[in-house]
Amino acid sequence: MKKRILFIVVLMFSIYGFSQSLFGVRSGINISNLDFEDNPTVSNKHRNGFFVSFLAEYELSDRVLISPELQFSAEGAKFEPIRLDYIQVPIQIKYRVNDAIAFGIGPQVGIKTHKYEDSLTNIAISSIGGIEYRVTPDFFIDARYSYGFTNIFDKELNTEAKNTNIQLGVGIKF
Repeated sequence: MKKRILFIVVLMFSIYGFSQSLFGVRSGINISNLDFEDNPTVSNKHRNGFFVSFLAEYELSDRVLISPELQFSAEGAKFEPIRLDYIQVPIQIKYRVNDAIAFGIGPQVGIKTHKYEDSLTNIAISSIGGIEYRVTPDFFIDARYSYGFTNIFDKELNTEAKNTNIQLGVGIKF
């Protein structure tokens, strides 16, 4: 326990020590679906949803940034039993091409927000990639794609499907 507390304290001070840090919010639409391993036995139409997130951005160098977020995201498919809403923590490593454009990649972990005994897994691990365009120093637009690594169904169902999601968003940094 003492090692965990020490690790958290060191992490907090190291993050505080970065020369430039920004905070902000972003929101937008999701276009999500499930990628089934075999032909789906249920209707698998894409779901249009929304997301909202709170973000931080820390400079590691002039061009490299790390950007953790806390995000609510409505994902899954249109069919009600496989609609999935998550609280997610995406962490991107971003490369700033210039003052306006940045590319990012990283992992994302999500926890399902409701319906805990529905034969769907409660934890989702994904990879994300995206592009950000800063319209002004404070306002930006972005696009992201995420692909799930984890099966959304419990093992007992013998069915495999993974989340796929496109996010189109706008945000403000301050």
